[in-house]
Amino acid sequence: MLFHSSLRKELSRSFGATLVVLITVVMTMTLIRTLGLASRGSFNPSDVTLVMGYTVLAYTPTLLSMSLFIAIIATLSRMYRDSEMVIWFCSGKGLAALLGPLFRFSWPIFAVIAALALLVLPWTNLRINDLQNQYEQRGDLERIEPGQFQESANGARVFFIEKNQPGQTNGTNVFIATTEFGKETITTAHSGRIERTPQGQYLMLDGGQRLETAVGTTDLKISQFVTYGTHLAANPLVESSSLFVNTHTTLDLFEMATPAAWGELSWRFGLILAAFNFVIIGVALSSVNPRVGKSLNLIFALFAFVVYFNLLNLGQSWIFAGKANFASFMVALHGSVFALASFWLAKGHNNWHWQNFFSARSQVQPEVKA
Repeated sequence: MLFHSSLRKELSRSFGATLVVLITVVMTMTLIRTLGLASRGSFNPSDVTLVMGYTVLAYTPTLLSMSLFIAIIATLSRMYRDSEMVIWFCSGKGLAALLGPLFRFSWPIFAVIAALALLVLPWTNLRINDLQNQYEQRGDLERIEPGQFQESANGARVFFIEKNQPGQTNGTNVFIATTEFGKETITTAHSGRIERTPQGQYLMLDGGQRLETAVGTTDLKISQFVTYGTHLAANPLVESSSLFVNTHTTLDLFEMATPAAWGELSWRFGLILAAFNFVIIGVALSSVNPRVGKSLNLIFALFAFVVYFNLLNLGQSWIFAGKANFASFMVALHGSVFALASFWLAKGHNNWHWQNFFSARSQVQPEVKA
C-alpha cells in the first residue's frame, strides 16, 4: 500500500536521524566520564577509546527504543498536523490499524534490541570489567610513574620516582612509604633500578636511608645503606567468581537463579518488552489536536519514557533485594503498561469521550407510570 510505504520511509528517516543524534550525545557524555575515570586511575588512559565504545554499545538497546519511540511520535504528529491522518480515517481505517505497518517496520529493531540485551550486553560489561581489573590489579612495577606518587596494588606502599626515561628501568630520587606487619617505613634513595631475579622483580636502591617505626610507638630506627632491594609484587587478576552479575550470560543467570540474577534478567527482558510497549504508547500519544502543536505530546512522551525506564531500574533493585518476585514484577509493570496503552489507543480508535458518556446518560429519561 502506498500509504504504508511512505510511512515506513518517513519513519526510517526520523529513526536514523534521532539515533545518530542520541549516539553522538551519549558518546560525548561517555567520553567525558571515561576520561574522568582514567584520570582517577580506574582505567588505563590508552584504553579510553575501547571503554567508551563498549559503554556506548551497552547503552544501544535503550537508545534504539528511545529513537523508535521518538520517530513514531514525530512522524504521526506531523501527519496529524498536515491532515494526512484525515485521509487515513476517511479510507475507513482507524487509529489501531496503524499498528500493522508500525510493527512491520519495528520488528527488525526488536530483533536487534533482543540480541544486544541478551547476548551482547553481558559481553560488553565483561570487557569493561576486565579492562578495569587489569589496570587496577597491575603489579607494582607498572604502577611506578615518574613524577607521580603511585600506590601499590594492595595499598600498603606509596612510590615516587623523580626522573625516568620511557623504556628504561632506572630512575633518580626514589621515595617509598610502606605500612606492613605493624611497622611504618620511609625509604629514600639517590637512584633506583629494576632487577629481575628468579624470585621475582626487585627495586634496587642505591645510596639512601631508611626510617622505621612501630605503629603506635615513638621508637624510631634510622639506617643508612649503599644498596637496598624491595620486592615488587604482581597481583593476580580477579577471579571469575567475583565478577559482577551483569557480566554473566543470560543462560548462566537462569542457572544461578539468585535474586541478583533475576534482577539482571528483569532488566534485559524489560528492554525488549519496553520497546514493544513504546510502539503502542507512541500511537496513542500521537492522537492530538493539530492546533495544539506537537511540543506538548513530545514532552509527555519523553516523560513517559523516563518514568518507564526508572521503574525498570527500581524493579531490578527490588528483585535484587528480595522485595519483589521476577514474574510478578514483569507482569505488574509491563502488563499494566500494555493494558493502559491499549485502553488509551482504543479510546482514540473509537473516539471515546467522557462528555459523550455523560451526555448519553442525561438523555436517558426515566419511564413515567400512568
